[in-house]
Amino acid sequence: MLYREDVTGVVEHFQADSRKYRRVHNILQSLIISGSAATTTIAALDTGQQLTWQSVSLTGISFAITLAAAFTGYYKYRERSFFLQQTADEIEKEVNAVALGIGPYSDYEPDQEQAALQLFTQRVEDLRNEQRRRQQQLDQPTEQAAPNTPPPA
Repeated sequence: MLYREDVTGVVEHFQADSRKYRRVHNILQSLIISGSAATTTIAALDTGQQLTWQSVSLTGISFAITLAAAFTGYYKYRERSFFLQQTADEIEKEVNAVALGIGPYSDYEPDQEQAALQLFTQRVEDLRNEQRRRQQQLDQPTEQAAPNTPPPA
């Protein structure tokens, strides 16, 4: 019992450190993305010619598009959304199956509710662990990430 409590503390410590390093990395990566886009924008504005509203607007729009493309590529919002929705749908499917007594829960009688709930808990935890694994893959640089199923277009 004491070991289980110690392990919980170790897990919490590792998770806190992971969040801290991910936050620092994301801040630095955001600075790199924003800085490179701003440098290009400032260079585009420094042509020595008179600035018109058209040239300033075009440069501003280009800057915004560059930032959007860079952040979208780095943070992979679409993939994160897809995998989170996929996990939510699978968990919802398990909730409905256990409530209706269908699928893998059809073999359990009403007096075996505890066993069905145990199976339900195991299956939901497996889905959550799979989601965590996919999240970790998305956090990896492209050259290190294991191939996973891309979301449909």
